[in-house]
Amino acid sequence: MKTLSTLIVTLAVSVIVFDCAPNARESQLQKFITAHVEKVKPMQKEANLAYWGAAVTGKSADYDKYSKLVLEIRQVYSDPQEFAFLEDMKESGEVKKAKLARQLDALYNGYLENQIEPELLKRIVDLGTEIEKNFSTFRGTIEGEKVTDNEIKEILKTETDSAGRKQAWLASKQVGAEVADDLVQLVKLRNRAARKLGFDNYHTLSLTTAEQDVEELDKIFNELYELTNEPFAELKADLDRMLAAKCGVAVTELMLWHYHDPFFQETPMVYELDLDAYYKDKDVKELGARFYSGVGLPVESILANSDLYEREGKNPHAFCTDIDRQGDVRILCNLKNNEYWMEVTLHELGHAVYDKYHDPKVPYLLREPAHIFTTEAIAMFFGRLSRNPNWMQQMLEMSDRQRAEIEKVSGKYARLKQIIFARWDMVMYNFEKQLYADPDQDLKSLWWDTVEKYQLVKRPPGRDEPDWAAKIHFTIAPCYYHNYMLGELLASQLHHHIVHNILRLESDENVSYVGQKKVGDFLSEKVFEAGAVYHWNEMIERATGEPLTPKYFVAQFVK
Repeated sequence: MKTLSTLIVTLAVSVIVFDCAPNARESQLQKFITAHVEKVKPMQKEANLAYWGAAVTGKSADYDKYSKLVLEIRQVYSDPQEFAFLEDMKESGEVKKAKLARQLDALYNGYLENQIEPELLKRIVDLGTEIEKNFSTFRGTIEGEKVTDNEIKEILKTETDSAGRKQAWLASKQVGAEVADDLVQLVKLRNRAARKLGFDNYHTLSLTTAEQDVEELDKIFNELYELTNEPFAELKADLDRMLAAKCGVAVTELMLWHYHDPFFQETPMVYELDLDAYYKDKDVKELGARFYSGVGLPVESILANSDLYEREGKNPHAFCTDIDRQGDVRILCNLKNNEYWMEVTLHELGHAVYDKYHDPKVPYLLREPAHIFTTEAIAMFFGRLSRNPNWMQQMLEMSDRQRAEIEKVSGKYARLKQIIFARWDMVMYNFEKQLYADPDQDLKSLWWDTVEKYQLVKRPPGRDEPDWAAKIHFTIAPCYYHNYMLGELLASQLHHHIVHNILRLESDENVSYVGQKKVGDFLSEKVFEAGAVYHWNEMIERATGEPLTPKYFVAQFVK
């Protein structure tokens, strides 16, 4: 996941607008941008460092510092006179140079969503930071004892007693009650700001400024819903039989706590082989570093600046952050030597190499991923390897017999993982869209209605808690989650292109990418170095020969 500070467009500039002839427009805009970059670079770096400090310590003072800096940045670039200048420049149609026009788009979209009255802007920033601090520092309890996220996940993976599993699941949801009221208030504040800008709600505003369209996204998610209905029902029926047998309950008695993570967004390890066993005595950090070096994308400097292990007060999740767009890229993890954290390590380092290997000659404003979902795609492309039997054999130095054992289940795991996640992403996308459409509705019921529809699991009898609010993304990455699914689509598209056009193979059988420097070269040259010079779909077409399409994901995992 990318950190909140990379999701906030931090744009600011001081400019005096003079009347000028049309042929001087591009020169005027370039001066505007130069002044903007000189001002925003140190502010953005300081805010990113403050966020990093807050995430690794959990201290209130660090979160307060970060909130103050974010507010200062957003206040700078909420200036209505400067926005009017950008709007006039955009409407003139006189900016013809491609890179200059892309920078104008970035500035315009950034200013647009910050045209908010100062007091409202301050309330949004302060409340969002307060909720995030509560998420980072909160620890659920089981029988009065605090438990970490890793401990909860371990119980849900290994415990066979239903009562014990339920206690762990309930502990994972306790943070929801802690933050729900504030989160609803934050949604309303965001909506108020969006309506003042002429949008029906914040969800629509967010998609617009991210160069996305609600109708287009609805079409993609509806198509995936229809395509995955039958495969998901079949896979889940098989999965439910195994889970029920393991826990000694009837299939009809299965509840969400019988799955292996609090939201049923990950793949339960239920088949004949437990992949965690292969990583138990390995160092996932060292494995990640060795693999990325082998594909020509060394990450040693990234890991040297990162914070990788669990401790009290630290953010319990994982993210990547680009501190300065000049090479200081870091990841935060809470590593354990298991398959889950191997995937997370590969995933976060995927984000990191995208940021690390931008072309430094690209203008500062465009020295970032083409879109937030394109960096998710790279992270997912690499993260998928943690369950690839050929990758595991080469990286873990396994025998042919061990690889053959993994091959018996790896295809099942890969397919199950992608379809489970697709259905979970449908929950998040559709719930959040309705959350912003009407935050006063019965959100508890809406959540479970949505879960039942897309994930085919039952709501707990008599449950009346804000379980939806236990998902941190509603706070730190609003209207973002659909980008994970778009990232999966692009990851499959990149995989297909690399296999057939870069490695020149007939199929992806036995493909692991280990030691394939051609892969790193292709991604650097066609994806990373371009930054945001092109619209995201143009970048994808330039890299793979066609715009974003779901057909490769469907062929790889659904059909």
